[in-house]
Parts: sequence; structure tokens; C-alpha cells
Amino acid sequence: QNKLYRTTSYGTDVSERLYINPLSLRLFVFHSIRSVMQKYLEERDELAFDKIFNQKIGFLLFKDFCLNEIDEAVPQLKFYEEIKDYEKLDSEEERLIRSRQIYDGYIMKELLSCSHPFSKTAVDHVQSHLAKKQVPPTLFQPYIVEICDSLRGTIFQKYIESDKFTRFCQWKNVELNIHLTMNDFSVHRIIGRGGFGEVYGCRKADTGKMYAMKCLDKKRIKMKQGETLALNERIMLSLVSTGDCPFIVCMTYAFHTPDKLCFILDLMNGGDLHYHLSQHGVFSEKEMRFYAAEIILGLEHMHNRFVVYRDLKPANILLDEHGHVRISDLGLACDFSKKKPHASVGTHGYMAPEVLQKGTAYDSSADWFSLGCMLFKLLRG
Repeated sequence: QNKLYRTTSYGTDVSERLYINPLSLRLFVFHSIRSVMQKYLEERDELAFDKIFNQKIGFLLFKDFCLNEIDEAVPQLKFYEEIKDYEKLDSEEERLIRSRQIYDGYIMKELLSCSHPFSKTAVDHVQSHLAKKQVPPTLFQPYIVEICDSLRGTIFQKYIESDKFTRFCQWKNVELNIHLTMNDFSVHRIIGRGGFGEVYGCRKADTGKMYAMKCLDKKRIKMKQGETLALNERIMLSLVSTGDCPFIVCMTYAFHTPDKLCFILDLMNGGDLHYHLSQHGVFSEKEMRFYAAEIILGLEHMHNRFVVYRDLKPANILLDEHGHVRISDLGLACDFSKKKPHASVGTHGYMAPEVLQKGTAYDSSADWFSLGCMLFKLLRG
């Protein structure tokens, strides 16, 4: 008899002893991981097309499934990838050239052969913009919506029943059971301080990639009765770190030592907007239009996941090495999917009236008031 001992760490701790014939070991373990992980994803509302399709590994396995099983979905996935590559272009000149190539290759060609499966609304949207030489990153957004709508039905259900989804479950199992320690990182200097601990620059030993390590001291958390805040930040980071938003400081790993809780976050080495305001004075309207657009996209990413941020201020907006902004510090963020918050929390001078009025329930609208206050501060000082 061949013995396999496995412990899972999601939900409740479960220890399984499997006594298996070696010939059936592989199939049995795969089936076990799949069934456990599928239940785990269902309980957390993560067994949905958008949640899986917007993860890199989920998309790649879905694409691989379609390439081998669903021929009619392949052109749409290639079209989708072309659009996503187009959206990453910074130069308007590059977008103009690339948009024409996409239009000719994926829209006009199919229109001429009467095989274009998308709506007239999507076609008219793109044609009208191209006629005016207006090529925003969102030019092909109607097509993204229709591609996803066509894939999330029967095709996605077939994917859930396939061995590619089993592979996805295996990956999620590995991801959830990664046991990192401080030995997996080389820790450098302090780059920030907070009420419960410090933030360090660090490098992951096996990949060499740099991160920010936020270390919360367990004794300080207990002394200040901050257990709820620390747990809430961990949950909020998990919620907003799905979907790969480039305008939020997301969490890659989390682990703990006997005396610290450690969050491994995106490293931002360009300072925060409060620092730049104090050092260089107020920002121009052109600069603020750029920063405001990226902050709005970050807030929309949170709000789409029913998270209200509640602490929007210049000190929490960090810059990366390329000058793009990211929203940081989700300690006061709150999930309003089931119940609207009514606590009066935040930073005075940026809090919405409904947040200041104790006992009044509010939702994501509070963040838009704070955004206005912050933009005024950065423009006028």
C-alpha cells in the first residue's frame, strides 16, 4: 500500500490519509484536489467566469482548453488578446496604427465576408471613433464586453467540466498552501512606518524580485486592540488583489512569524503625493488630470468588488518608478456587499458628510467626495 499524507489549510484544517493503489494515485489525488478546491471557490463566489478569466493562469488554461476543444472560440480569444495588447500602448500614435490593424484584421475582414458575430453598436462605436482619429485605450471596450458575454455561457461550463479546470484547481491549491517564511526574503532598509509596524524593502530569494514587506507587530496589535483592523486589511487586500489592477498596491503573499504578520506588497519607490506636494508645491491641472484618471480607475476596481476605501488622501497615493500612481493602505477599507458601513472613520478634511454623521449608512459614494477634497488640496495647497 502507498500512503499519502496531505493537509489543506483553507476553510477548516482537514487531514486526509489516503491508502491508494500506486496506479490510481495520480487520478485520485487530482480528483480530490479538484472537488475540494471547487467547493472552496463556490463558497467564496470565485467560481465565476469573470473571476477566473481575469486571472492570468485562469485565462491561459481557458485559452488552452478552447484551442484544443472549442474551435469557434479561438478567433474571439485572439481578438481579445489583440485588444488587451492595444490597451497597454501609451502613445496615441501607436494606438492609431494598431487600432487600424485590428479593425482591418478582425472587423472589416469579417464584415466583408458577412461573418462578423458582433453587434452593430460595437461596429458603429469603433468606426465613428476611427473616422475622427480618436483612439482612447477603451476604443474596443464594447467588443471586450461582447466577447466575454459569448464565452461565459456554454463554453465556460464545458471548461469547468474539463481537465484544464482541474489544472486550475491544482494551481489554486498550490497558491493557497504556499508556506513562506522570512528566510524566503532578504530584507533591506525601512521605507515606511505605521501604527502597528514598519514597511521594509525586500527581495524574494528565488526570483530576485523586489517587494515591499509590511510587518505588523503582534504585541502592538494586541496592546492597541487592533486585531480586527489587521484582519480586515488582510481580507481587503485579498479582495482587491484579484484582477491585476495597475492602480492599487496589491498583495502577492502573506505569512506570519511568531511575533509578526507579514504582507508582501508591490514595491513603490517614487514617494507619495503628500511628499511631492510638500517638496515641490502644488500640481498643475495637466498633472492632476493624469493622476485623477488613474486614481478613479483604482477606485472603480475596488467598488466593482464592493469595497469602499474610506481613507483617500495624498499620503496614501504612491508613485512607482515610471510616475504612475497606486492607492495604498487598505486598513480602513470596508466590504459593503452585504451591509453598508456607518462608522465614522477616515482622515478629517477628506471625509464625506455622510461618513462624519455618525449612524448614517453609506457606500462607495463616500470615496468620490474624498477624491474631490484631495484634488483640491493638490491643486491649491
